[in-house]
Amino acid sequence: MASKTVKVGSAVGLHARPASIIADAAAEYDEDIFLNLAGEEEDEETDAASSLMIMALGAEQGDEVTVTSDNAEAVEKIAALIEQDLDA
Repeated sequence: MASKTVKVGSAVGLHARPASIIADAAAEYDEDIFLNLAGEEEDEETDAASSLMIMALGAEQGDEVTVTSDNAEAVEKIAALIEQDLDA
């Protein structure tokens, strides 16, 4: 399983617009993609294809989020989106 930890780049954190962009990108893959906020239990993984679940993470700008999936390409794409300011 591939994983990558990145910092949230959006000034508003992973709220409505960024969460929607990330969820849409995650939905393009057949494999499950999970997000985990640093400091949370590993069993608290969030489905990256669900914008509501992403918003429920409560991740703010600068928080660390770990992206995990069996698909390394998906991990890289979702991690890159999380690092960007998607609200700009």
